Amino acid sequence: MPTDWVNCLIRIRDLRDEAAFVELFRHFAPRVKAFLMRSGSDAALAEECTQEVMATVWHKAAQFDPARASVATWIYTIARNRKIDILRRTRRPEPEDIPWGPESEPDQADIVMLQQESERLGEAIASLPEKQRELIEKAYFGDLSHSEIAEQTGLPLGTIKSRIRLALERLRHAMDKK
Repeated sequence: MPTDWVNCLIRIRDLRDEAAFVELFRHFAPRVKAFLMRSGSDAALAEECTQEVMATVWHKAAQFDPARASVATWIYTIARNRKIDILRRTRRPEPEDIPWGPESEPDQADIVMLQQESERLGEAIASLPEKQRELIEKAYFGDLSHSEIAEQTGLPLGTIKSRIRLALERLRHAMDKK
């Protein structure tokens, strides 16, 4: 039976439940580290960042709002932001920021457009039916395979694939019409 991560985080938030934190840590810390390494961090930076992320989860559990995001989405957002903070602090360039030749600065209009598209995508994801949104979050933010999602949720693999396909179609349509 899958762990109810929302309840786990609420126990951390309301009761400072260390057992709930240990359970959350054991599940998410290795996944956060893998996520950071896949996004270009070396093992040492990923480990440092993961420790900071999990400490933030403990200290800022009161800021978690299950109406706004799943536990996984909230934690991975913290991880992404923490990685950016660490890179800025250490002034290490992200791999995609390393110039490979003469490149002009991005146009301000392009930057604004990308920010607007990111906001629209976030709104589109939030507007998905809950069952579809949860599967999209597990597949894309939790980086789980369809089989792993089926194992975790107990849903048939065909149902997982259908819901994800429908969710992606809705997202494409939402992004095209705006």
